[in-house]
Amino acid sequence: MTQEHLISEIKRKRSFLCIGLDVDLQKIPSHLLEMEYPIFEFNKAIIDATHHLAVAYKPNTAFYEAYGLKGWESLSMTIDYLNTNFPEIFTIADAKRGDIGNTSSRYAKAFFEDLDFDAITVAPYMGKDSVEPFLQFKGKHTILLALTSNAGSTDFQTRLLDGNELYKSVIITSKTWDHSENLMYVVGATKAEYLSEIRKILPDSFLLVPGVGAQGGSLEEVCKHGLNKNIGLLVNSSRGIIYASKDQDYAEAARQAATTLQSQMSDILDNT
Repeated sequence: MTQEHLISEIKRKRSFLCIGLDVDLQKIPSHLLEMEYPIFEFNKAIIDATHHLAVAYKPNTAFYEAYGLKGWESLSMTIDYLNTNFPEIFTIADAKRGDIGNTSSRYAKAFFEDLDFDAITVAPYMGKDSVEPFLQFKGKHTILLALTSNAGSTDFQTRLLDGNELYKSVIITSKTWDHSENLMYVVGATKAEYLSEIRKILPDSFLLVPGVGAQGGSLEEVCKHGLNKNIGLLVNSSRGIIYASKDQDYAEAARQAATTLQSQMSDILDNT
């Protein structure tokens, strides 16, 4: 999917909502556990209830890998369902990969060719030869971890390196890599005050912003500091939507939670 297509969908839906499909079998309605693929059945119902409100879905692959072969099959079934029924939706494998070049090229093939995701999250710590294999794929996007929302992010990411915080050095350096036009960046919603500085370095790039909702991030603050001329944001909510109810009305509750966020996004877009 091209960035232009993503921008068009954001404008059409009046939404820059990304829904995280981080499925824990201990948290889904118990009646689903009787099915052969409860994770997929849960995802399918969430997608059917919210696809008109979201422009992206982001399965965190750890929540699938934890359940072995059945979990991986559920991930494959989920992305197949999205690509077949809602091809306009931007799909993100939240896999946080990143390794030496030959290994990264295998990861890229797995997620971009076999599973056919539009994007994947990648850790930049090992440098350009661990990231550039992902950037070679036309029409695919690599979302680099820049400034994350977890408490431990300050251990390294905001430490000074040659006068810059490390996360800024990562962003600046990444712009020199081959096919860097295929890069997007993760910036946590709980770090919204940093977005203004990041926008000085990345005026045109898309930012994936997790942490709105259950983690306490503010949508208004994220938009105040992070919106650009093409919106340029994908704001993710996971638990606040998919676990809005643990009863049989979970899909309807997810739709209502997503509607609330989408309405807020539409209002913000009307006033920018």
